[in-house]
Order: sequence, then C-alpha cells, then structure tokens
Amino acid sequence: AFSSWAPKLHQHYVDTLSEYQNQDPSFQKNFPRTAFAAATFNFDEQTETVEHQDYFNYIVGWCGITSLGRFDYTKGGHLILWDLKLVIEFPPGSSILIPSCYLRHSNTSIAPGETRQSFTEYSAGGLFRY
Repeated sequence: AFSSWAPKLHQHYVDTLSEYQNQDPSFQKNFPRTAFAAATFNFDEQTETVEHQDYFNYIVGWCGITSLGRFDYTKGGHLILWDLKLVIEFPPGSSILIPSCYLRHSNTSIAPGETRQSFTEYSAGGLFRY
C-alpha cells in the first residue's frame, strides 16, 4: 500500500534503510520487504491509545497501523483523526497509513470481553538525518 499510494516517499524510505545498512552491516530490518525501520506489536487484551502525535517519527513520513483482535468495529475500536475531524470504523485486519508525526490520532475503547490489538510500523526522523 505504501509503495502504491506514495511511491516516491516509499522509495526514500527504502533508500535510507539501504544506505544505513551499507554503513552498518550489523543492521537488520525487521521484515525482508518492509520500508519501515521499526515495528511495535501491541498485544494487550484491549489496546487503546489516547490522543497523541508521534513526534519522533519522520515528519513528512507515514506510519502503518493495523487493527487486530475480535471486537464489534461498529461499536468500538474506531480510529480518530483529530485534526481532520474524522472518526473511522477500523475493523480487525484493516490497515491505514497516516502521517503520525503531525496528525493527532487515537482510538476508542471496545466492549468488555472483546479483544483489540494493533501492529504499527514507522521510522524515526533521526534515521533520515543520520
């Protein structure tokens, strides 16, 4: 999705990681075909985030977020993009790319007994300045 929707930005990520790996051969990507430098698995029973921005991510970059678990996405687990005034149903298995460094975002709670986890990929801004 990243290379389809933002091919130049995606290539910049790939080139940056390749250059970094050339300078530090001990550097290993988390996944063979990823363009992102970092990943976080949130496996809590009911992963929920408060309104925030990821200030240390690449400022013009994107962050990939995937929703996981078993919950009624019509009643909870919505993705909120505060600056855009959007509340988005975000079913398990859905992914989205957002500029998380400057776009305030969070998600809503889910019902007791349901589970929601998430998987995110991102790159720190310092990597692009290095």
